[in-house]
Amino acid sequence: MAVLIVTTEKSGIDKYSQELGKRLGVKKIETRRYLSLAEGFRLERLIRRQDDILHLPNQNFARYAIYSRNPFIVTVHDMIRFCFGFDQETIAEKLLLKLDMRCLKRASHIITVSQRTKKDLIEHLRIPEAKISVIHNGIDHSVLRPGSARAIEEPYILYVGSERPRKNLARLVEAFALLKKEFPGLKLVKVGEPGRSREYRRSLMKKLDTLGVTGDVIFINYASEEELAGYYSSAALLAYPSLYEGFGLPPLEAMACGCPVVASNNSSLPEVVGDAGILIDPYDVSGLARAMREVITNNGLREDMVARGLKQAGKFSWERTARETQKVYNRVYNEAYNKVPVKQAV
Repeated sequence: MAVLIVTTEKSGIDKYSQELGKRLGVKKIETRRYLSLAEGFRLERLIRRQDDILHLPNQNFARYAIYSRNPFIVTVHDMIRFCFGFDQETIAEKLLLKLDMRCLKRASHIITVSQRTKKDLIEHLRIPEAKISVIHNGIDHSVLRPGSARAIEEPYILYVGSERPRKNLARLVEAFALLKKEFPGLKLVKVGEPGRSREYRRSLMKKLDTLGVTGDVIFINYASEEELAGYYSSAALLAYPSLYEGFGLPPLEAMACGCPVVASNNSSLPEVVGDAGILIDPYDVSGLARAMREVITNNGLREDMVARGLKQAGKFSWERTARETQKVYNRVYNEAYNKVPVKQAV
């Protein structure tokens, strides 16, 4: 009834298709997300052979729907490229982005991971609201849960993610430098790869040197989900001052591990965090520092945030994501073939 494309890398977008693949009883095609020309042709041939509904797991795979003879679904995780351009985009990349947008408009249905992304799709691409379903990401509660082992002995603020400009790390380290004046032993732990360009890491290191906190920031390029649970569980808080997120998995993961969250008050983050965290203006360095200081020093507030966070995180699971996705498969199947679909295992 459906064919799911599963990407094999280790980012949050890849985790989405991998977790669905574990839970949906559908055919799967595994592929890398960043494809060479030869790999792209291989995927094209595989798609052409399919006789079922096709589910493309991210917006930059929409381009491959041009080869599909059948109804197709695309999951859109964000509209970041409409809000924050990438450096040094080639002509080929610009053309492929336009192809992605054309195919999105042709999709039988679109799944988005937040109400904010749905709003952006309607605003930027004029996608009819009836063609969009919001299905939130999930987490694995058997792994991401509170633990007692300390990942790092010193007290620390945690950041999880890459180092692109929209992640707003420059302002986070400025706020951290303000806190260091009051809490000399405090560290900032940054978990995640540098991202698309090493230029951001070089810029960040220069900023740390200027602020005099280079020795107080710990970089961990990769951590497994089990290791992440340890970092979340023993952190004083997760700071997530991003300027834009289509969803934002780290705040959700942190709450599931009993870690208080201080996050931006923009894009999808209020939707994910709910009333469990402190939401701040990401452009206000002093306000970010004050919010983090309050969590560090106010035990009553911290306990309340942990309790609220665990409750909020309990609303999200990959099982729920899979069930809701199956409903979209059924809907598209019915609309395309006017038949009662065979139920798939979830």
